[in-house]
Amino acid sequence: MSSTAVGRLNRVIGFICEVILFVTFTVIFAILCTDVALRYVTDSSLRWASEIPELLFPWLVMSGVVLAAQHGAHIATVFLADQLRGAARRLLETLGHVAVVIAYGTLAVITARAIPIVADERSPLLQIPGSVTYWCLLTGFILIALVHLAEIFHWVTIKPEGPATGAYQ
Repeated sequence: MSSTAVGRLNRVIGFICEVILFVTFTVIFAILCTDVALRYVTDSSLRWASEIPELLFPWLVMSGVVLAAQHGAHIATVFLADQLRGAARRLLETLGHVAVVIAYGTLAVITARAIPIVADERSPLLQIPGSVTYWCLLTGFILIALVHLAEIFHWVTIKPEGPATGAYQ
């Protein structure tokens, strides 16, 4: 895989997460505002109005976490790395990316195994499967691992001067 393809994949992941952020935030905001307005105007509310935000909120959060990972703001402990320079710093930061890939890969496997178990659970009113939230987690874990794999690829193949944290553009 070329550096261009890895960069393109990183941009696609970022775009998808930005769209998810926008859509989920907009829908949650619209539903909650509508429900509040109905309460004030008609003294009633939408019975399902709490279920949709509860289902969408994890998608909002996870897309933000993936974007944070792209910008080097997720699981970033830089105290030791700031003390190092050159190859030693790049090696330490690359090992950090490898650790994150292993951790999120493990979480993805565990989550994938749990999806069939929670698929039987349903939300009270809309009867949406409980696996929807787990799919959110699985997708987020995979995307975070991909972001860090792209970072490893970039820093190992390009060998830039600077630190190996944060998404390259």
